[in-house]
Parts: sequence; structure tokens; C-alpha cells
Amino acid sequence: MIIFRDAVPADAIALAKLGADSFTQTFGHLYKPADLRLFLENHTVTAWAEELANPAFAVRVAQIEDALIGFAKLGPAQLPFTPESGAIELRQLYVLGPWQGAKVGGDLMEWVIATARSCDSNALFLSVFTDNHGARRFYTRRGFEPLSAYKFMVGTHADEDIVMRLAL
Repeated sequence: MIIFRDAVPADAIALAKLGADSFTQTFGHLYKPADLRLFLENHTVTAWAEELANPAFAVRVAQIEDALIGFAKLGPAQLPFTPESGAIELRQLYVLGPWQGAKVGGDLMEWVIATARSCDSNALFLSVFTDNHGARRFYTRRGFEPLSAYKFMVGTHADEDIVMRLAL
């Protein structure tokens, strides 16, 4: 049985591992090992602990027994442009491979949208890898519209991501 709950500071270790594992499972084959290592430095326990302690962030986890299998993180908009006032960003929505397609991502996204609305945000932004067609369809079905492309760095490797916006 999958349990959804708000993340707590004690989840920092598990979230750091889940973030790194999920990204590596999904995209690791695209990058040189050195670039992947540089990117995964963003998934440190310290970084997670700081965000979990910061009231500007909200994190929801999906859990089976004692293991986290997915998470969604909302935070202040930090995109390659200045979004309109009152905007919030879906920073990450990660689900481990075996649970993709099992409604975990959909349930987390429902929480994301409801939480963004409850914060009186007027828009929800996210970025998604251009070639991640499944994720792009997932977001489009929920009303997100593509805005522009930008370079997303994974180590020294530049990918093209698309910024998407959902009017709230």
C-alpha cells in the first residue's frame, strides 16, 4: 500500500538517495560519468535538510513500508527568467521506475496543484527535458502549456529543457 505524506527533516537521507537513484535510472545513460556526478551533487543530504527546514518549500513523498518511492517538491520559482509575481515552481517530481505508471506521479501532481493553489499562487511553472516525451504528455494532460526552451546543465553537458506553465 502506497502512503502519501508530507516530508519531514528525518527524510533528508532517503530523499537524497531517491533523487539521485531516480535521475540516474531515467537519464544516467545520457551522460558521461563525470557530468552525472557533478549534477548529483545537488542531491546531498545537506541540501535536502536545508530545503526541508525552509518554509518556502513543500515536499510530498510516496512511501511503501519504510521505503520512499517518489516525491514532489514545490518551491520559489527559480527559472532562467523572472516569472510573474505570485508564481511557484514544481522543482522536482521523481518516481522510481517500478512505480511509474502506477498513479504515483498523478497523485503527487494532484497534491502539487492543490498546494500551489492553496498558497494563492497564480501560476505553476516547471521545466522538463525536451526528449522526455512521456513527462511532457503527463504535464500537458494536466493543463500545462509550453513557453520556451533553455539550456539545463548536467555537469558540463547542456540539455534542452522546456519551461511549462499552468495558470492557477
